[in-house]
Amino acid sequence: MSLAHRVPSPARPVLRPLARTLLGLGLASLATGPAWAEAQAQASAGETQLERVRVTADRPTSLPIEIPTTTEGVSRDLIEQRINATDSSDALKYLPSLTVRKRNIGDYDHAVLASRASGTGNSARSLVYADGILLSNLLGNGAEFTPRWGLVTPEEIERVDVLYGPFSAAYPGNSAGAIVDYVTRMPERFEAHAKLKGFFQDYKLYGTNERYRGGQGSLSLGDRAGRFSWWLALDRLDNEGQPLVIARGLVPSATSGAGTPVRGGVPDRDHFGRPVINYGTTTQTETRQDHAKLKLAYDLTPTLRASYSLAWWQNEAERHADSFLRNAAGQPVFSGTVNIDGRSYALGNTTFSESRGRFEHLAHGFSLKSHTRGTWDWEATASLYDYATDKVSSSTTALPAALQGGAGRLVDQGGTGWMTLAAKGIWRPEGLQGPHLVEFGLQRDTFRLRRREFTTSDWTRDAAATASARFEGETELTSLWAQDTWRFAPGWRTVLGGRFENWQARDGLRQAGSTTVRYGERDENSFSPKAAIAWTYSEDWTFKASVGRAVRNPTVNELFQGGVNTSTGLPTNNDPNLKPEKSVTTELSAERLLDHGLLRATLFAERSRDALYSQVNASGVNTVQNVGRIDTVGVELAAQARRVLVPGLDLLGSLTYADSEIKENEAFPASVGKRQPRVPDWRASLLASYAFTERLQGSFGARFSGKQFGQLDNSDTNGFSYQGFSRYFVTDVRVQYRIDRQWRASFGIDNLNNEKYWAFHPYPQRTFHAELRFDL
Repeated sequence: MSLAHRVPSPARPVLRPLARTLLGLGLASLATGPAWAEAQAQASAGETQLERVRVTADRPTSLPIEIPTTTEGVSRDLIEQRINATDSSDALKYLPSLTVRKRNIGDYDHAVLASRASGTGNSARSLVYADGILLSNLLGNGAEFTPRWGLVTPEEIERVDVLYGPFSAAYPGNSAGAIVDYVTRMPERFEAHAKLKGFFQDYKLYGTNERYRGGQGSLSLGDRAGRFSWWLALDRLDNEGQPLVIARGLVPSATSGAGTPVRGGVPDRDHFGRPVINYGTTTQTETRQDHAKLKLAYDLTPTLRASYSLAWWQNEAERHADSFLRNAAGQPVFSGTVNIDGRSYALGNTTFSESRGRFEHLAHGFSLKSHTRGTWDWEATASLYDYATDKVSSSTTALPAALQGGAGRLVDQGGTGWMTLAAKGIWRPEGLQGPHLVEFGLQRDTFRLRRREFTTSDWTRDAAATASARFEGETELTSLWAQDTWRFAPGWRTVLGGRFENWQARDGLRQAGSTTVRYGERDENSFSPKAAIAWTYSEDWTFKASVGRAVRNPTVNELFQGGVNTSTGLPTNNDPNLKPEKSVTTELSAERLLDHGLLRATLFAERSRDALYSQVNASGVNTVQNVGRIDTVGVELAAQARRVLVPGLDLLGSLTYADSEIKENEAFPASVGKRQPRVPDWRASLLASYAFTERLQGSFGARFSGKQFGQLDNSDTNGFSYQGFSRYFVTDVRVQYRIDRQWRASFGIDNLNNEKYWAFHPYPQRTFHAELRFDL
């Protein structure tokens, strides 16, 4: 794509992303320093240790410490040494049944987490936390509501824990898929870390043949003095992503001589298999993200700690368009009626649209935790996430005139956000070694939508903005829960619990022009029982069974976001009376402990009633509706082993099969008997690592996803196309060399086999990573 077609950015010099990163962070000043931190030496000494971990009672975590169900995790060493990680979501790459739909490095609005029975369109069916602070964006459900991955840097992660399924009473119904908790670390003495990364991909698809580059730099410092400890992390990411949207038109059945003759259109077939012509691309994103995080902790007593965290994230993003079409003079064509091979196509002013985003988000977290490990322990936490600035402007003027300004549209979500409050108690009536451990708590989560839309006379400067629509509303969930872990016999452990929830929706408003629609309040109660049992048959064999109900209430966006018919004043493409989604999940597991590893087999089943999905209603409008029933059954196999065949070789692997079928759907009968969208039949992952020498080690990763669909009726049979969902098999490699006690260098390749695959948008092609790290 020529830079001449891009929106100018006069406030910034034209520099390569990596150069901007180097200048922004000034990391060269950390060129000297003494020996490794103690943690570095421990990591070096333990190169052959098993890196995937299971949650145990002596590991601090927000996850329930005694729940006998499927848990998985990865350690800091594994992430640093064996994964090409540019953000916290990459830590989940090789965990069983988990997929993050990350379209490019720095993907800030579509990197949604999927799990066993939940696809990448169901972001509200999983929960992501950092030290117990909510990162999941539960304002809505779908690709745009990605967890706030950028608020945790890979350098501060101590470990990642995952709990599969809604089996803990401590979490709301959004836990139906999985719960992910990033456990970050606080220093025990002074330490400093710096890292520089560069990456690029050569991207070839249809009429695009470009190299897209990026760079990242991070700096983190921390120390402990007596009772007080602190951690400061800075991160700068600058990246050019590949185009994400294909501008195209259906091939007309009849020939025509109308329109300007052009060349360059690329014949293709869309996700339904129909013949189309690809005109060009849009949404080629350049993102510049800055992240700063301050963590403070003070030990009020030897058993009581107060912690505070402040995270700041800002992003300036530009999304560009490029046309494949050329007229007789060789100039790009962006709009008007064109003629391609004797057929006429109409290009609108927004067929090729440019956009710019300006974001500044703040997150606060506070916790007060007791850890006596005696009869009583307790904790209180609070968090606030604020869209301080969140503006996206886009052109409605045709290119190339739009590069100089012109009419456009502005969406402002400033003031949107969420707040959480929680109090938890732990009671051990007979002490730490007693048969009972009782946990209970009270929670309150509030989500607030503030969205305003404007038309502007100059989209590049938000000039003369005129209000065109407004959407507002709030939801609140108040929960009371308790669960008891009971070791009722030698080798036996059970957990019985329940969660009572009161859900409210209020202040719903939709406005279009002079027409305003307000919605009445809703108030509903629900109860979700949980049960799990584990039997340790021998030192080598453990068997587990779990069952749990989850109630996933409609999000504020599903209830109140949409449009208003200005003629009738009635709302369109929304339903403020959506029912909650109710799921019952069961699983049976067998675990076999080996001399140098672990094997696990899990059977799982889920029945969801009134599932919340976007589909076409009786009036032909696409809107969120309740789907009567979806059943999913499957099996998950996971293995981990160290020193396999030869010393120094470690393996992690998993294989998942899921049969997920729509059983009832009164609003869309054609979908009954079809597969649930975006849930593949097969998934598999493998991560092999090998220590060549004490200083040099490498890893090889592989990820596979089988057949899946994007439409409820499975009519999108061509997955290898824009808006399609394809199979894929992707391999990754990474090598790391320890230069000396302070310096490490790494090189990696993601998508080594250069697979061209799709999840509505095209995924990245072969991407090269180079990294230099300094530790003090």
